[in-house]
Formats: sequence, C-alpha cells, structure tokens
Amino acid sequence: MQPLIYYMTTDQLTYLVFGIVIVVALVFDLGLLSKKNTHITLRKALFQTIFWVSLALGFFAFMWVEEGREKSLQYLSAYLMEWSLSIDNIFVFILIFNFFGVKDKFYARVLLIGILMAIIFRVAFITVGIELVQRFQWILYIFGGILVYTGFTLFTAKHDEEADLENNRVYKLIKRALPITPLDGDGKWTMRINGKKYYTSLFVVVIMLATTDIIFAVDSIPAVFAISQDHLVIYTSNIFAVLGLRSLFFLLKGASSKFSHLQQGIAFVLIFIGVKMLVTWFDIHVPIVISLLVIVMSVTVSIVYSISVARRKLAREEEKEMLQEHTPDKDLH
Repeated sequence: MQPLIYYMTTDQLTYLVFGIVIVVALVFDLGLLSKKNTHITLRKALFQTIFWVSLALGFFAFMWVEEGREKSLQYLSAYLMEWSLSIDNIFVFILIFNFFGVKDKFYARVLLIGILMAIIFRVAFITVGIELVQRFQWILYIFGGILVYTGFTLFTAKHDEEADLENNRVYKLIKRALPITPLDGDGKWTMRINGKKYYTSLFVVVIMLATTDIIFAVDSIPAVFAISQDHLVIYTSNIFAVLGLRSLFFLLKGASSKFSHLQQGIAFVLIFIGVKMLVTWFDIHVPIVISLLVIVMSVTVSIVYSISVARRKLAREEEKEMLQEHTPDKDLH
C-alpha cells in the first residue's frame, strides 16, 4: 500500500510541509528560545529574527523545487512586502506598550498572544478576500485604488511618536464594554478588586495589538492580491511575516528613531503595487521579477537613507554639545 504522500497534489504537499514547519518552529521558539516572563536581549532578538527569516527563505527554496519559479517568486515578493509593512506595524506596537507601561518581562508573552490572534484574524480576512475576488474580479481595481490612496497618504504623513491612544476607538470601546484596571495583575489577564472582576492592562494591550494588525491588514492583504491570487502564496507569505513580528519588535524596539524615512519607502511600494493592479485594466502586466526588485530596492534605500539621516543628526547634536561645553560663560567675570 502506497503512503498517503504519493496521492497528494503538489499544493497539498506544500501545505503539509508548511504546517509542519510552523508547528515545529513555534515549539522550538517557545520551548527553547523563549521562557515565560523573561527579558529578551538584543542578541536573542537578532538570533530569533534570523531564525524566522531563514525559515521563510528556506520555504521559498522548497517552493522553488515543488511549485516552480513563478509561484516561488510570487511568494518571496509577497513575503518581503508583508515583512517590510510589518516594520511600520511594529512602531505602533511600541507606542502601545509605552502608553500602557507594560513591563519588559511581559513583552514576549503579550506579543505572542496578540500575534497569534492577529494570524487568526488575517486568515479570516484572506479567506473573505479570496471569495470576493473570485466572485467579483472588478474588486481588484478597488483594492488598487485603496493602495494608491494609502501610499500617497502615508508618504506625506508625519510619524507622531506622542500619539494619544486615549482617544483610540478600540480602547474607548473596551473601556465602555468591560471593567478594566490600569494594573497588570502581575501578568494575569483578569484580577479581582474588592470582589469585582477587572480586566488588566495586559488584556487590553493584547486586544489593541490584534486590532492594530487588522488595520494594517486592510492595506497589506489587498497588496498581496496584486502580487498573486494563488491561495498558497497569500496564506503562507502572510503567516510567515506575522510570526516574525515578535522577534522583530525586540530588534527594533530601541531603534525606531533611526527609521524615520522608512514609511516613504513603504508608501512607494504601496503606490507601485496599486498602480500595478490598476494597469491590468489595459492588459498591462508587470513581471513578478520587477515587483520583487521594486520592493527590495524601495525598502533598502529608505532604510539606508533613514540611518544616514539619523547619523548626521546625531553628529550635529554631538558637535553642538561640544561647542556649548567649550564656549566660555559670558556671565562669569
């Protein structure tokens, strides 16, 4: 009797391998690389980021063998785009953690649960999106218009590091619907105060992380449809990108000021992907290799330029401090 694997289609085999890789990776990441309520160092975050990126690229190599050049390049383009968009997502995560005063030892667990919830929501979004596109092909042009508009808006927007989350709609809704406390309950989701059950700040943060990712998914998922409408490509690229958010958060947590122009690079990618989607109306189809190059170059150039600007700014500040130190005080006689 032949093993079941011999009766699988190529896509089914790829899904099976993907599922096994994700389960094993999560067990390895959570069981060996992460411990409950521990501080994640920069070195550990770098190692975990390399781990998740290597897995995603390893899956790309597997797809190249099993699915062929075109689909594997679509996956790589979609993954890199989702990964770059997630960097902007992380800066919002940082604001949320700072606003609620989350302790470092709770970061890893809160991020894990928030990201797993985000994956569930994304899978639901993607499933609905696939169904809509299959029934109404013209909806792709609406997606393209949304991406172009979002790209121009993002390009001209200013990063507001002092954003007031007190007026966030989700936070207001949570406060109206549930009894919450600003206390973290020493890592618990609920606690009792004077006999009454309250939801802790950590519970609120998890909900905020998941809903924030939904907002970003409104842009990123349509962008994936512009690259590929293959179910396998859309699901796997999204899940790999989202699972790498936690380690990327710890890697970028202290360096958000060094990526001040990243949003312009991401905005250009969104505009390009949106235009690519719209020009199909005129039967113009941009090769996937061009899309891949545009994504890589836009993000790389914006990161390098941001770091360069940050270094020049730091050098000017240091020079200014040195001048102030060596300038004699006129008030002294």
